[in-house]
Amino acid sequence: MNKRWMLALACLLVSITGYNCQAEDSLMLSLTAECTQLIEDGFNQENGAWQSYSGIWEFADGRLTQTSTRDYSPVILRRDHQFSDVDLSVEFKPISGRMDASGGVIFRALDHENYYVVRANSLENNFRLYTVKDGVRRQIASALTSPPTLGQFHQIRIVAIGATIQAYLNGKLLLNHHDNTFKRGFVGLWTKADSVTEFDQFKVIGVE
Repeated sequence: MNKRWMLALACLLVSITGYNCQAEDSLMLSLTAECTQLIEDGFNQENGAWQSYSGIWEFADGRLTQTSTRDYSPVILRRDHQFSDVDLSVEFKPISGRMDASGGVIFRALDHENYYVVRANSLENNFRLYTVKDGVRRQIASALTSPPTLGQFHQIRIVAIGATIQAYLNGKLLLNHHDNTFKRGFVGLWTKADSVTEFDQFKVIGVE
């Protein structure tokens, strides 16, 4: 069987069974781009695929910045695609915040009140995974880490394949958790309380 037919068969299996293009012998999960949807957004211009539900989200100077300091958990979702298995990353710069200085990534969102979120906080030495159900946030995994430095860009990466969720901060795998609460949905960005945060280099490889 030639390479083209093997790839076509692999993609067919993804669509039928929900399996993914990953290396089975690797502890670090990954998706390959050949049979998946790719999104890349450097926020160089406003994109109508993004829909905000709380907070003030501004496209300017090649960044997407959340500037509200009065909303409990500002949320913006990218509504053009829904993903089951997904590998997504974003760079975030926590600029200010006295109660909170967070940047977070949303995935498998049913809507703005039901989703997973992984966040890092410059005021705390932890990296956490939450479910949000009907607007109620619940921590399901946490790891100790050095707080991300204010005023500098950091990267969050999420790889979610089936029930396995792996989360990286600045290239280091910190969370490896299993949960079945949400199986498919939108991706997006998140902050909390009085955080003012910039985002850049949003990239998604995902199985729709």
